[in-house]
Amino acid sequence: MAAFDIAVVVPAYNAAATLPDTLAALARQTYDTGRVDVVVVDDGSTDDTAAVAARFGTTVVRQKNQGPAAARNAGVAASAGDVVVFTDADCVPEPDFLAALTAPLRADPDVAGAQGAYVTTQRSLTARFAQLEFEDRYAYAARFACLDLVATYAAAFRRAAFTEAGGFDATFTRADNEDTELSYRLCRLGHRLVFAPAARVAHRHPATLGRYLRIKTGRAFWRLRACREHPEKLVRDGYTPPVIRVQTALGALCLGGIVLWPACGGGLALLAAAAVLATSLPFARFAARRDRVVGLLAPGFVLARSLAFAAGALAGAAGRFRRGRACRAPKPGARP
Repeated sequence: MAAFDIAVVVPAYNAAATLPDTLAALARQTYDTGRVDVVVVDDGSTDDTAAVAARFGTTVVRQKNQGPAAARNAGVAASAGDVVVFTDADCVPEPDFLAALTAPLRADPDVAGAQGAYVTTQRSLTARFAQLEFEDRYAYAARFACLDLVATYAAAFRRAAFTEAGGFDATFTRADNEDTELSYRLCRLGHRLVFAPAARVAHRHPATLGRYLRIKTGRAFWRLRACREHPEKLVRDGYTPPVIRVQTALGALCLGGIVLWPACGGGLALLAAAAVLATSLPFARFAARRDRVVGLLAPGFVLARSLAFAAGALAGAAGRFRRGRACRAPKPGARP
């Protein structure tokens, strides 16, 4: 297989505590058939992020805080290489990460991008549930010959395809679904994206239920934003199992019932919650085969997740991202 020169772009905001593990892991990569340049984009940090990156000999790009989408675009612009790889400043790539992530691109010139996978060693129940969520979605995505979501914690793109798509939409100012929206544009342009499950990064998932639910609320909110130009993805995509959409709708009914509880909503809320619990049983069985305790608790986690997704989706549908509505994604072919 042909060798690639690779640019690894790591956006970082106040990441001085976690970035050393990320950069040390990138320095231990087994990929040696091409040049690997690591670019850290300090997105307006107020800690020692830039100094930490400089100590590892990486290229450091500094900018005012604009969010990870703009930071990644800046990193790509400051780099060279046939392939651009993205990971995050709280991820620790395994030694074969770069080799496994770029293998599909080296093997098939029609592949424009590849998606890796999360692993974790955390022991909190919430983090273990979050990991099994990812594994369930990976199993779903593996059914498709072409992905429509490449997440930037473990992503590789041919530079030419990335540039043709226009890079990330910098109006996504949070680390939330900017990679989803770029993936949708790449697919619309006819580019093939694939799953590379052996390209793994260790990650610190949310360890508490409160933080997990806040993240899930934001995920739903920004997913609607990502679907603004791609409404067909609201109905079906290659990453979200259909049952999760059903559970989110049931979560919205449950929330409506809670709001109407003093009058007539109690029965609606209870019925919707019961339906969510019933539809969670296949995932609970999936989880129990890997982690018995999480499997037993999975229905409760799924109910809480469904309510969080519903709250975020309802907030998005209510138009609370009006500023984003006035913006437009970069035109295909625009320079990132």
